[in-house]
This record gives sequence, structure tokens and C-alpha cells, in this order.
Amino acid sequence: MKNRSIPHAGLILRVVLGITMLSAVADRFGLWGAPGAPGVAWGNWENFVTYTQTLNSFASKSLAGILACLATFFEIVFGISLIIGFKTRIIALGTSGLMLLFAISMAISVSIKAPFDYSVLTSAAAALLLSTLGKTSFSVDKE
Repeated sequence: MKNRSIPHAGLILRVVLGITMLSAVADRFGLWGAPGAPGVAWGNWENFVTYTQTLNSFASKSLAGILACLATFFEIVFGISLIIGFKTRIIALGTSGLMLLFAISMAISVSIKAPFDYSVLTSAAAALLLSTLGKTSFSVDKE
């Protein structure tokens, strides 16, 4: 069967995954609106830390704050790196791993349905696929 790749599919995948991650970060800093506004998951940092503690029920409030900071740090680094195409293979693998951690935490702490409702497993799979594509168009990667 002939390979019929779609031009710029890797670029589209990179950018959409990156924006998805940065959008979640924007939400926890209230950039999409206040808590309770339509389409807003958290609306502020405090609500995000509380959600982090829900996903990590073993964690104290202070440990949940640290985990929230770590998740946010990696989402920012991975999101920006994906958009610009920096170290795409490694960043995509990290993104997939982070999404899988989120999915497992959601399944254990909220419900088995939650990672499917929020397409966390879809993002993990998309990032894993991206890691196999090699250099994509409009990327700062050298190879």
C-alpha cells in the first residue's frame, strides 16, 4: 500500500497539542475567565491546586501545590517546545507520559470515564504518534 501522508500533518499535530497544553495553563491562571464561567475548568490557581489534590488523594495541600507547579512547568515547557518544534521527539514522548499520568490519576481518583471525557488518552496517543514522525515542517529541529 502506498504511503499517502498529509503534508504538514506533523506541524498541525504539534501546534494543536501545544495549544491544548497552554490553554489548560491559561485556565488555571484565570485567563479564560473566572471560576464558574462557561468553559472554564478552574479559573484560578487555588481551584487548580484543589483539583490536583483530588487527583492525588495521597497528597497534602502543600504537596498538591508542588505537584500543581510541576505539572504547570512541564505543560508550559512541553507546549512551547511543541509549537516551535524543539526536540520534538523527546518533548512528544514527555507529553505522552505526562498525559498518561494525568489519565491514570483521573481514572483512579475521579472515574474510569474521566480520561475519556476529557480526551486525555487521545492527547497521549497523539503525542506518541508525533514522536514517531521525525522532523516536521516549520520546526527548529535539525534532523
